[in-house]
Amino acid sequence: MRHALVGRLSARVVKRGLLAAGLGFCMVYSASADDIAVSEQTFGCILDWPKVRNTRIKHADPKKLNEAMRIFRDSKPDREYPVGTILQLVPFEAMVKHPREKFPRTNGWEFFALDVSEAGTRIRDRGDNVVNLAQGRTCLSCHQPAARFDFVCEKGHGCAPIPFDDQKIGELQRADARCVKK
Repeated sequence: MRHALVGRLSARVVKRGLLAAGLGFCMVYSASADDIAVSEQTFGCILDWPKVRNTRIKHADPKKLNEAMRIFRDSKPDREYPVGTILQLVPFEAMVKHPREKFPRTNGWEFFALDVSEAGTRIRDRGDNVVNLAQGRTCLSCHQPAARFDFVCEKGHGCAPIPFDDQKIGELQRADARCVKK
């Protein structure tokens, strides 16, 4: 009798463990299902994206694009951008928001160094350890002081100043070789 009771309890424990493991897998799968797949085709003419101040913002979901634009516009600490948000200040750099588990050091942000031409975009480097060639430092080293702003640099976020003023940023955006000249 005692062995039968132990056997039934063990079977229940195993079933519960399998159920918990299955639910855990589903939760992890659903979190990663919200992630964005990034390829060279993800990036195009920077002028086609909406702009807040000097930064171009993209998201495939119009509601999440509006949310990302609001977060950027309001510039308040302790707000996270929606997964799938892409930010670009200049055509040859970008940052893309993934679930934080993918890039824990950057709260989910992946940095991109891009080569752009009339033929399109080539990803030169990507990840959370990309080196900014103009400054000779990793993107993260500059963005780290803006951790309270979800690692997004802007004036007043604690990041070191960039070597471009607003006029130069506009010139670089308008000179994006991927944009069809009319």
